[in-house]
Amino acid sequence: MLHLYYFPGNASMAAHLLLEELGLPYELHFVDRANDAHKSAAYLRLNPNGLIPVFIDDATTPPLVLFETAAICLHLADTHPAAALAPPLGSAERAHFYKWLAWLTNTVQATLIVHFYPERWADDASAIAQVTAHAEAKVGALLDILEAELATSAGPWLLGARFSALDPYAFMLCRWTRGFGRPARALPHLGPYLARMLERPAVQRMLAQEGLAAPWV
Repeated sequence: MLHLYYFPGNASMAAHLLLEELGLPYELHFVDRANDAHKSAAYLRLNPNGLIPVFIDDATTPPLVLFETAAICLHLADTHPAAALAPPLGSAERAHFYKWLAWLTNTVQATLIVHFYPERWADDASAIAQVTAHAEAKVGALLDILEAELATSAGPWLLGARFSALDPYAFMLCRWTRGFGRPARALPHLGPYLARMLERPAVQRMLAQEGLAAPWV
């Protein structure tokens, strides 16, 4: 059995969505952030960073335990090649897949974390407000890069005609901007892209399972 430790709308969303896209049997484990369950001794044995998500495949000996959303998404794509959630190994398309996944996790997600947790980088209220504003502006510039890529894409998805593991990741991060002054949904290509994502049955199942209400993006 596969297991995903999650919190609704959190960084676990991309992995949760991929599991639904693959149609795999799995078990969700709610991590009660309000009560610091992700900082408990039991959880820290799974992920010493005290962050969500954690993915476990207990069919192996010993069980495979992964943290980091990008690593989980790559593993799911690699272990289910028939789903074609990543281009063939060694291809130019695969190289671009790696590029965009690294950019989503290392650049976009990292900047969003600064925006949502500015107290990690500043102490007084005015400095925290400044960090938040600068991070939102930086995210806006990053959304412009994603918008430009979609504008030149040869199909409806980030890699073109083929849906890939990048799309759940991009969807998750774009969703996090829904409260921004200029959210991803407001951009001319990102808006329809997110609408296409919302039309996917796997996305609707994931949103229902996580108990998330509209507006979703």
